[in-house]
Amino acid sequence: MSYTSYRARTDAAPGPDAAPGPDAAPGPDAAPAPAPVEPAGVVVERRVEWTDTDAAGHYHHSTVVRWVEAAEAVLLQRLGLSHLFGSTPRVHFEADYRARLWFGEAVRTELKVTKVGTASLHYAFTVRGAQGGEAARGRMVIAHSAAHATGSTPWPAEVRDLLGTAGPQQPELLTTAPSAGGTPCASQS
Repeated sequence: MSYTSYRARTDAAPGPDAAPGPDAAPGPDAAPAPAPVEPAGVVVERRVEWTDTDAAGHYHHSTVVRWVEAAEAVLLQRLGLSHLFGSTPRVHFEADYRARLWFGEAVRTELKVTKVGTASLHYAFTVRGAQGGEAARGRMVIAHSAAHATGSTPWPAEVRDLLGTAGPQQPELLTTAPSAGGTPCASQS
């Protein structure tokens, strides 16, 4: 069969008993398509502060932990889950450091839930510098441990559902003008 005859066959109008095609408009009684379910996540911007830097003039590796935890705090507040503070100990943290960030530079931390277990919560994060390049990437795992519990405890069903389906939350972005920093020290350039 030639391309012309194939095209002619596929362009022909469907018969009266044909099922609607994928591009067909939904009928008046059709239910709306369900919104895609996506785990909770948030973007938070900060600046590299003087206290975030080490003797080499760029951010200290431990600063990433603080930025990730700041993003987690914003996420839980946005979801109305601030009551979880104090009952979510960290059980695992890992990061790959890929680029330097300098004093005064704007930093964007992207945090997303990747798995909600029975009593654990897995996050993935990416930290980006002012130009959007990846500076660090990793993951953090927390456990749920209710007040006065001696170990982990299951997430309440409504918390588990919210963390797994709330989708991206409103970001917390910088609104002030950049500082004079953001570049390597003279000895580092």
